[in-house]
Amino acid sequence: MSQENSVEALLEEARLNASMPPPAERQRLREAANLSRAQIAKAVGVGRTTVANWETGHSEPTPPGRLPYLRVLKGLAEIYPATPEPTADPAPVPPAFAAALETLRGPDGRAIEGDPGPCIRCGVETTYQSTDGRPLHSGALCQPAGHTPAAPPAAPAASSSPATPTPATAPAAPAPLSPTPAPVPSRPERRARSAARAQADTTLLIARAVQDEAERAGGDEEAALKALIKRAIPDVMALFNETRATARYDYTAYPALPDILKKPSKKDPDQIWEARPRFHHPGYSLKAPGDIKVTALDVNAAYLSALKCWLPIGKLEHSTGTEGVEPKRSGVHLITPAPWVHPHLPDPIGDRDEPGALWVTNSTLRLLQRLSGPKYGLTEAPVIHESWTSGATENFLDALRKLLSAARDEAIENRDTLTLEYVKAMYSKFISTMGESIHNREMVRPDWMHIIHSQAYANLWGKAYKAHQAGLDVVAMMGTDELHLTGDWRKVFPEGRGVAQMKIKHGDAKASGEYTVGTVGR
Repeated sequence: MSQENSVEALLEEARLNASMPPPAERQRLREAANLSRAQIAKAVGVGRTTVANWETGHSEPTPPGRLPYLRVLKGLAEIYPATPEPTADPAPVPPAFAAALETLRGPDGRAIEGDPGPCIRCGVETTYQSTDGRPLHSGALCQPAGHTPAAPPAAPAASSSPATPTPATAPAAPAPLSPTPAPVPSRPERRARSAARAQADTTLLIARAVQDEAERAGGDEEAALKALIKRAIPDVMALFNETRATARYDYTAYPALPDILKKPSKKDPDQIWEARPRFHHPGYSLKAPGDIKVTALDVNAAYLSALKCWLPIGKLEHSTGTEGVEPKRSGVHLITPAPWVHPHLPDPIGDRDEPGALWVTNSTLRLLQRLSGPKYGLTEAPVIHESWTSGATENFLDALRKLLSAARDEAIENRDTLTLEYVKAMYSKFISTMGESIHNREMVRPDWMHIIHSQAYANLWGKAYKAHQAGLDVVAMMGTDELHLTGDWRKVFPEGRGVAQMKIKHGDAKASGEYTVGTVGR
């Protein structure tokens, strides 16, 4: 490189460094261009989480990504310049500062209202919020501090002389020289507002994907759905990374796994037992004549609900006995369960051909511990031989769960089958490929996969027990989402298509979802 080019490169970097906008402006420029964090990250050669941290102020851009990031921001600022608010101060207002005081807006472009408070610019009370959660008037509604509001357009001044106030109008009191300090939002309030902004941002990614594939398919919904299902894994991983961008702790995506969690071959499973029963009440028979009415029910989005579970977030550590069994630890455990002596209820372990010790997930262990406690008293506590666990949290996937649940609810309300099936593909494939899968290289956590599957079954077992306590018989329970009950199930469970609600099962051999059975020796 010539000396002249070297000097010009240094000057360009200096100019860019001098114009580095604040975090809120970085986010505004990206959103103005309808770009995702993933697109920015790919362009500048960093991760999505890094871009999120730059936009939230958790960290500042550093080399080697800093210079290309500055170039992107400079180009976007030329296309989407910030509009400074009106001000009587003759000193120029830096564009970055004006942009930092932008009003918070929703996906529809409208300003979002919140709790009233004094505007951070003019001191006059407003219900609108700035991008950092403080009260701020929207657009031209804001008046510069120290100035009285302008007269309404309907009554313009007749001359340049100051107008004499009429007896009916009291002179406006001068605004204080310093605006009243705005109350600082509490940490939960800031976290809630940040989560709302993040959810709005990621929800747009779902809508944009559906729109793009629908346009490419030229109105062929089947082709569009096929394309959406094909891209479901990378898309849901992008959403997962977006929801993790502002998390308070890191997780281990590729831990060293114990042998019990490794598949001996592609066709053979690992050693973890998942409870997936095909339970049938011994007192009822399809072959015996009778007129007892049974309703086959489905639990909506069972695996989506199961994302709310205790997941180990670090490297699994080995322990013996009950040493590694703590409320805020999770993993897998080698146990010997007590005999199950309630034939009218499904075994919480599921259907087993061989007795003795087996490896179960933390979800199954927690279920057994609850059932052996004083509230239920249904069985003896299992014997715990050894465990592989780490520190855990129940909320690790909560942001992703809420995001996908909201998108699912909106799709149902709008009768948007395309989005509904796309969302279903995302959460189901997210769970099924987080273990040893060639389709998802971004994490290898078979322990998570097993725990979520087992949590779905534990949730279903809880519904079966609730029905039993209400006087209904559990005639059958299969998989993680199918429950067959006698009696009026609507008195026990809400009916609907919402997450965790129940609906009558259709599309199988019992097309109506209702059938009759007879009794056998009871």
